[in-house]
Parts: sequence; structure tokens; C-alpha cells
Amino acid sequence: MQQSLFDIIVLGIVEGLTEFLPVSSTGHLILAGELLGFKNAENATFEIAIQSGAILAVVVAYWRRFLNVGIGLFRREAGAFAFMRNIVLGFVPAGIAGVLFIKAFEAMLLSPMTVAVALIVGGIAILWIERTAAAPVINSVETMPARAALLVGIGQCIAMIPGVSRSGATIMTALLLRIDRKTAAEFSFFLAVPTIAGATVLLLWKNRHSLDGEQMSAIAIGFAVSFVVALAVVKGFVAIVSRFGFAPFAWYRIIVGSAAMVWLLAR
Repeated sequence: MQQSLFDIIVLGIVEGLTEFLPVSSTGHLILAGELLGFKNAENATFEIAIQSGAILAVVVAYWRRFLNVGIGLFRREAGAFAFMRNIVLGFVPAGIAGVLFIKAFEAMLLSPMTVAVALIVGGIAILWIERTAAAPVINSVETMPARAALLVGIGQCIAMIPGVSRSGATIMTALLLRIDRKTAAEFSFFLAVPTIAGATVLLLWKNRHSLDGEQMSAIAIGFAVSFVVALAVVKGFVAIVSRFGFAPFAWYRIIVGSAAMVWLLAR
């Protein structure tokens, strides 16, 4: 096995802690992989696959919301249809981009310097958006206009660059569209379910002939660890950003990105 059990657990913890924060879980996994000494294509597949553990945490944490949407669809309720429409519209741009640019995406997963730069630039962007975004007028996923959902989905495509942060790109786009912080964060969570599940299936299928039993075991362990950690993080994040905003995460990005850049250049 290319990763030790310690490495797998560390990466699972990193993924669970960072998936829903606007700090880039993929970027942190790449930097952690650099520190731990593995950075090949098989480990890139591992890093993407274990993100599905965090996505399962969303399903568990919001099971009642998803159940109500399912019941609403059966009853043909307008709110449930609007919820599903917005998730689909938000997912489609990233789904198309992922299929078209999967090779470029995998190549960038091997570039820690890209992560460092993206962390810094993204942190500055978050600070700017926090200060300039207009007052919110949309306070639920169900009341989001179709155009807003599609634009958030387009914004999510930027997160194909490691270090940008999928949650950061979607949430910041939502804030610019005058969606409140809580709704922006929750829409980002819900949008992650089809987006990351799709990316995981695509990468596992693409690399199915090169994955052996040991690698699948590593993915299963990382998946389980990220699920447990993310389940503890997901609801707390909404409470934090609703009260304090996103500036603390922006400064964190700038500090970590700068430190990573110095370290990479000094090696």
C-alpha cells in the first residue's frame, strides 16, 4: 500500500475538516500529500474519492430536509420542485466541465504551487466580496431564481483549480447574487452531493483497471474517517458563518498559502 494507515487517517481528517469550509479541501489534501511524501495519479484518485465521505455527512446531517423534498416532489409541491431545479442547474456546469477537462484537472492535482497561489488569491477575493456584496434578499434554496442557481453552478467550475475551494467559489458567487450566508452555505452543501459524487464515480471508473484491493481498502478507510469528521463540522460551520462571516477563513487562506509558497520555494 502506498499510504500507511497513519497517512490515510490524516488525509481523512483533513478532508472532513476542510470540505465545507471555504479553504479548499482538495488544496489541503495536496499540500498534506506533499508533506507526507506521495503525489502520483493514484493518490489523486484517492484524494477525490474520500471526499464522498464528507458528502455522505451532508446527507445524514440534512436527512430530514432531503426527505421533505422527496415527499414534496411526490405531492407535486412547488417548493420541492424549485429545490430540485436549483440543484440540477447548479450541478450541470461543473458536470460538463468535469467531463471535458478531467485530464487537465488531474494534472493540476499534482501541483502544490498552484494550490498555494490559489489559496492566497482566493483569500483576498473573499475579503473583497465580504466588504462589497450588497444586502441579501434571498433566504432559502427554494426561493432562489433559476438564473442565480445556474450562475452559482458556473462559479463552481472555477473550483476545478486546486486551492480555489468548491465551497468558497459557490458561496462567494451566491453572496454576490444577494443570497444570505446561511442559504449560500447550505446550497453549497447540497450542490456538493451530485458534484463530488459524480467526480468520484468518474475517476474511479476511469482508473478502475489500475485500482487494486489495497487501494480500495485505503479509499474505504479514508471515506469513513472523512465522514465522521465532516459530520461533526457541517452544522457548526453554518452557525459560525451566520455570526462571524467568512473573513476568518480568508485570513487563514492567505496565511497558509503564503507559508506553503515559502516552503515550496525554499525546498
